[in-house]
Amino acid sequence: MRLFGRFVLAASVAFCLASGAAFAQDKKLKLGTEGAYPPFNYANADGTLGGFDIDLGKALCAEMKTECEFVVQDFDGSIPALQAGKFDAIINITITPERAEKVDFTRKYYQTPPAIAVPKESTIAGTSPDDLKGKAMGVQSTTIHQNFAEQKYSGSTIKAYPTGDDARTDMANGRLDAMMDGSIILTEWLKKPDGACCKLLDTLTADPAIHGPGVGIALQKGNKELTDKLNAAIDALRANGKYKEINDKYFSFDVYGT
Repeated sequence: MRLFGRFVLAASVAFCLASGAAFAQDKKLKLGTEGAYPPFNYANADGTLGGFDIDLGKALCAEMKTECEFVVQDFDGSIPALQAGKFDAIINITITPERAEKVDFTRKYYQTPPAIAVPKESTIAGTSPDDLKGKAMGVQSTTIHQNFAEQKYSGSTIKAYPTGDDARTDMANGRLDAMMDGSIILTEWLKKPDGACCKLLDTLTADPAIHGPGVGIALQKGNKELTDKLNAAIDALRANGKYKEINDKYFSFDVYGT
């Protein structure tokens, strides 16, 4: 009887472990996304999400053999929402030491420099703090661009907006002298009808202390298993050509950076 009891116990443990593994594998991966940061993430006319981040997120889930679910979340509330368990990870968030105190990060999956855009009729000649002194500069709130602008352009009036779209709209309507954002975001905007108002002044040299090593995926503190799986999936997509396929759909260069 004692031997039989041990056999039943061992079998029960094995069944529970197998069931737990199957549940973990079948569980949806919920990815938080702003849905308003083209060409990385945006809402299509039919309400579906599109963009580089969305395609990459789906490819990462396929590589990990799990299903993706995207959850739209305003960027400035994304870390608190992650900590509260609204989703498993945030896609497209710059890796910084300050944020790393609150969340864990994968390695980067892209990296681009910041840039400044101005109205086409602007007389601003350069991107130095002196060139922008006394000017109203728009940024998206709680981003590295806000941190960078407030630290390096203290002589400017820095106006923070809930989304980059809000800042771009205000500049198009003549309420800003300049705005700072990622170079790709601004370049893509300037190609569109609503960006016809403006021009790219120049790209800026990133400050490693502020801009960090690049843009990654944020997870709850201590979720090493999922972090490792996502890192392995990023590496696999880079190696098997899927990353390049998605990259080339949106960009004419390798957005991964150096």
